[in-house]
This record gives sequence, C-alpha cells and structure tokens, in this order.
Amino acid sequence: MSAVHQSFGRLWPSARAVMDAGEAMRRLEVGRLRPGAMLAFGNGRSYGDSCLNSEGSIADMRSRSKLIGFDPETGILEAEAGMMLDQVIATGRASNHFPAVVPGTQFVTLGGAIANDVHGKNHHRRGTFGRHVVSLTLMRSDGQVHHCSRSANSALFSATIGGMGLTGLILTAQIRLMKVASLDIEERTTPFRSLGEFFDISEAADADNEYAVAWIDQLAGASKAGRGLLLTGNHAAAGAAAKDATPSRLGVPFQPPVNLLNRPFLKLFNLAYRTAKGRRTCVSTTGYRGFFFPLDGVGNWNRLYGPKGLYQHQSVVPEAVARTAIPDMFDAARKAGQGSFLTVLKRFGALDSPALLSFPRPGFTLTLDFPNRGARTLELLDALDRIVVAAGGAVNPYKDARMSASTFAASFPAWRRLEALRDPAFVSDFWRRTALRLPIGPSFAEAAE
Repeated sequence: MSAVHQSFGRLWPSARAVMDAGEAMRRLEVGRLRPGAMLAFGNGRSYGDSCLNSEGSIADMRSRSKLIGFDPETGILEAEAGMMLDQVIATGRASNHFPAVVPGTQFVTLGGAIANDVHGKNHHRRGTFGRHVVSLTLMRSDGQVHHCSRSANSALFSATIGGMGLTGLILTAQIRLMKVASLDIEERTTPFRSLGEFFDISEAADADNEYAVAWIDQLAGASKAGRGLLLTGNHAAAGAAAKDATPSRLGVPFQPPVNLLNRPFLKLFNLAYRTAKGRRTCVSTTGYRGFFFPLDGVGNWNRLYGPKGLYQHQSVVPEAVARTAIPDMFDAARKAGQGSFLTVLKRFGALDSPALLSFPRPGFTLTLDFPNRGARTLELLDALDRIVVAAGGAVNPYKDARMSASTFAASFPAWRRLEALRDPAFVSDFWRRTALRLPIGPSFAEAAE
C-alpha cells in the first residue's frame, strides 16, 4: 500500500483522487466546484484523517516549493507553501537563523505547519508556528487569490492558521525566523522518578530553557510508574562544532506482516533509551536533527506498527488538574494492557495564537502512540477522551483519527467560527465526521440539552 498520499497513521489506503497543485489552481480559477470537492495535501505527516478527502480530491502541494526570498537582516523568509521545513532550516542556516517553532519532524510543508498551527518544545517561549507567520496568500473557490495578514483579511488569516486546510489553498507564506547563536543545541538530561517529581521541576525548566520536553517510561512497573527523562536545551554558543552527521539512510523498506512494536520490544527499547541518555543529570552538545527530529533518521518508521497502522492520542489538560488527569490516563492505558512506543509530556505556556482553532493552551500535553488493535484500542482512546474532556482539556485534531463530534465540540467550542469562514469547496474526512455532524446553533451544549 503506497504511502505517497496517506496520513501517517496508515489507517486508510492511499488517496486515489489526486491532482497536482497546478491543476487544483486551474480548477479554482474556473470555479463551479461542488461542495467538498477539494482539500490541500502537504506531506502526509498528520496522523489521522484531517489531510484526507475520500469523497473528493486532494491537491498535492509539494510541487510548489520554491524559495521566493530570505532577508537575513529581518529573518523574514518567503516561500511557496510546498517548501519543506528542512529546506527552510537549510536556507537560514548560513546566517544562524532557525524557525522559531518546529514540530517533531522536519518533513512537513510550510503550508501544513500553518494549517495545523504546529507547536514545538518551546511553546512556553515562542507559542505556536502561527505566531511567526507574517502573511500568506490563499486561493479560494471564488477564483481569487486573497492576501492575508493581521491587518489585511485578518479574519481569513486567523481562520487559515490552524484551519486544517479548510479555507482554501495556501499558495505562499512569509514567516519570521529567529536569530540563534548556532543551530547546535546544548542539551541537559535530567532523570526523574515519578510524575510528581516532573511536575515539581517543569516550571523552573521552562523558565531556564528555550526547549523542554519529557520522555516517560510508560511501561515501568507500579513501583517506578511515571519515571522518565526531562530533556532541556538551548542553542549552543556561537562557534560550537556542528554535531549533525549526514542524514541517515536507515529505513523500513517494506511493510512487516505484524506489529513489531510489541510489549517485550517496548520494554527493551525503554531500557536502552534510558541507558543511552544516562541515569544521572548530564549535559552535552548535539546537532539540531538529533535534538528536534530523532525519528526522522529512520525512514518509514511508522511501518513498524504493522499493516493495521497506529493511533496517536495527544491531549492537553489545564495545569490545575494535570497531577490527577495525566496519571488517570496512564492508569487507563495500563488497565487496557496497551503500551505506548512514544510517550511525551510537556508544558504549554500562555502565549496566544492568532488562530481561530489552535490546539495548544496553558497546561500539560501528553502524547501516546498505540498500535491499532481494533475495538479494544478504540475503547481505550474513548476512555482517554473522557478523562480529557472531564478535566476541561482538548484532544488534538490533526493527530486524531476517531474522536467523536461531541469530544471535538468540547475541545474547540469556537469551531462554528471556522465553519463560517470555510470555503464550501474544501472539506476533510475529519471535518465531515466531527463538525458537520454537529448542530449549527448557539452552542453545542444548549443543543444537547
């Protein structure tokens, strides 16, 4: 099964109705597209169905990847929306400029990063990707190209950031890169013995560092539950020797017939990871790829989950309830007998996004990966949703593949504002199964009573 036009969770076949960016633009110029006929596709790094349109076509934007310009004095880069983040980094490298926000992979398009308003390890310092977008151009089914910024077409600008591709085709964007001492990272690894210990040190870690994220050993026994490693980092002083080697050629060349990330493997992996990172606090200088994008070094690593694919569950809960809600989520996974290959916990700051719908908000965010084991995995994910919603939190839509419409409405009560600005020719499978199943009334809560 080709992964060229799949989402990263590999839960659905590759899209069949695909056009390139040029054809999509020609169709928009002509107009008269039926409702839901189109959706932009970046590089398929969303885990669920927010980048899929099974009842229409997807427009592959990767052919539109040209650099339009970069000004080292201001740090403003302008490019077509299909440019990959690794190209953005390469452009700024010579003048020690780096994207202010990067997600966990460099293989995302500029348009995809905007459409999902992605976040990184420094949300407490820089907020989301959308905060650093200066302007963008957007083509809609009226055949017009709309120039959008905070001062021009501001409502459409806010709806497009975090709008999951529903407002039209992002053609170009200007973003502001940040000046750094070097692209190398001075990384500090601090082991912690429990979630309580992590919560105790997380605020100070954010205050002292540009980047902070925790890895959790989710399969540790009851006596060691919640242990993990806090990884903090800052850009190393100018002149530090670059540690990034040539990008790895390692990869998973074919689809294994079974899930290789089983419980025995995961326990060994967690032990090896803790051993490699050290059992005591240590400091080292590393290249940016190893710090920000460790899994990018293994091509098609998502194939290790087997032919049924994987679900990723990312949520955020308010800080006031995190000490109970997050252990409750770990308990739910433990009782379900399901282990997460990648378990990440970090603290979001209070910086607002310009987006109408943005996932990050003040609190703690937990990311869990589970192999697809059918009904029992779905039951676990529903249980996790209930914990999150009861805590006043939210589930990440561009990581989701199955949340209910009511969970989406509770997570994003302002969704109707995006629906009002959505281009009727654009829709995703995610939007069909969530927003388009909800009543368009004063509030979902009132309609449900």
